[in-house]
Amino acid sequence: MNVLWLQSGGCGGCTMSLLCAESPDVLATLEGGGVSLLWHPSLSEASGREAVAILESCIAGTTPLDVLCVEGALLRGPHGSGRFHVLAGTGQAMIDWVRALAARARHTVAVGTCAAFGGVTAAAYNPTDACGLQYDGNAAGGLLGADYRSASGLPVINVAGCPTHPGWVLETLLALALDGIAAADLDSLGRPRFYADQLVHHGCSRNEFYEFKASAEKASDLGCMMEHMGCKG
Repeated sequence: MNVLWLQSGGCGGCTMSLLCAESPDVLATLEGGGVSLLWHPSLSEASGREAVAILESCIAGTTPLDVLCVEGALLRGPHGSGRFHVLAGTGQAMIDWVRALAARARHTVAVGTCAAFGGVTAAAYNPTDACGLQYDGNAAGGLLGADYRSASGLPVINVAGCPTHPGWVLETLLALALDGIAAADLDSLGRPRFYADQLVHHGCSRNEFYEFKASAEKASDLGCMMEHMGCKG
């Protein structure tokens, strides 16, 4: 399965989080799941004309694009031109690249809250007119529009989080590689139900301490870490 990853208006934190995957690491997980990373602006060696050629090949249909991953909000300003964010070396607005690639992709995945809903990048007064792929805040629409469907018939799959947990991203990609995500597997906001339908702390080994409000105050203590020590999440 071919995956193309673009970074738009954001901090790159979701990629940093993804690199924290362990047992196995991110590259081993992708390889083991039959996932080929066509290009990632932070992880791939290709740059300049070589990188642009990969994108053009996907748009032309020469290279199959199974999954388009977008990290970061989409910057529509100024005045709808998208010129606040131009893909380096192309003179073309990132939003135009995203639209063209999303029209070809079998699946489109928003990685992180910025790509999904606009996130902190779209905070008021939002001078860059930032939005998510298919949402503008909690309103359907965004860059691609509420009616957008990828070639698989699915809307944008929103793996929201700031940053995303690496497990959520990798499990989503591996599920897509197995054709394991259908419309019923997404909630009303397009998020995979495997993580969106429960709270993070329900899987924590210290959850019982949380339920009884028993908090650890130093590293050697038994108890919930959230109040005084910080929750790993």
